[in-house]
Amino acid sequence: MITSKQRAYLRSLAHKIDPIFQVGKNGIEDAFLKQVDDALEARELIKLAVLNNSGYEAREASDFLCEELRCEGVQAIGNKFVIYRMSKKNPKIELPKPNKK
Repeated sequence: MITSKQRAYLRSLAHKIDPIFQVGKNGIEDAFLKQVDDALEARELIKLAVLNNSGYEAREASDFLCEELRCEGVQAIGNKFVIYRMSKKNPKIELPKPNKK
């Protein structure tokens, strides 16, 4: 689970990246899940777009992918959403440390 401070940091990183996948009329199939899983392992932070004919809203698609791939939903705005998962083999993004109370 990421904190709101970490989420804000990830949103700032995601601002300048373009969507690399689109959820289309075929929805979210096993092959699509595998591609997104591989991309998360390689990049850690990815942006996806949801097409109008997919039958999904951005938040629904984000929640479904996060549940299936054990990743974190960073944000969903309009038809785009951002997800994050730390790479097991080669972590690149260093999250800010959570404040201890």
